[in-house]
Amino acid sequence: MLSPAAMTEPDSATDRNPHRSLGRGMGLVASLLLLGGLWLVFGQAIDARDNPNRHLAVAPGEVLVLKRGAHGHYIFPGEINGRPVTFLLDTGATLVSVPARLADELGLKAGAYQNSITANGTVTTRATRIARLAFGPFVVNDVPASLNPGMQDNRILLGMSVLKHLEFTQRGDTLELRAAGG
Repeated sequence: MLSPAAMTEPDSATDRNPHRSLGRGMGLVASLLLLGGLWLVFGQAIDARDNPNRHLAVAPGEVLVLKRGAHGHYIFPGEINGRPVTFLLDTGATLVSVPARLADELGLKAGAYQNSITANGTVTTRATRIARLAFGPFVVNDVPASLNPGMQDNRILLGMSVLKHLEFTQRGDTLELRAAGG
């Protein structure tokens, strides 16, 4: 006769559920899909909040209207030498400031060394010139700029070497840009 303990303990060889490992695998896959989906949704929501101009249509016209992002900046797409870039409008910058690591990709040649005073202190940069810079309806040729090795992201600071050609009016969370004298 079997003892009561022997009757309640499953025999691992005969009572193992063959679907248990399949169920665990499917649960893991479902969890990963859910996490990936949430990452995409929230990533897009954060991008939309931080860069509301990311899908800005580049079309002819006289006025460009930008929306301010969540951090108070005006960020928008454009081109340097025909290559797509993201600009951050910076009225405190004298020149257009490009991350130095993007120079080759954007067709920029490093010129003379110069010191640039930035929000993070003085930085040694390289002078360069942008043959063609475009955003919205605006195109500016032969733009003085600097290649900054200290810039960590891919945003280009659009400084006064371009902005001096424009008039801008801020109302609430929007900024209107138009050609100077236009």
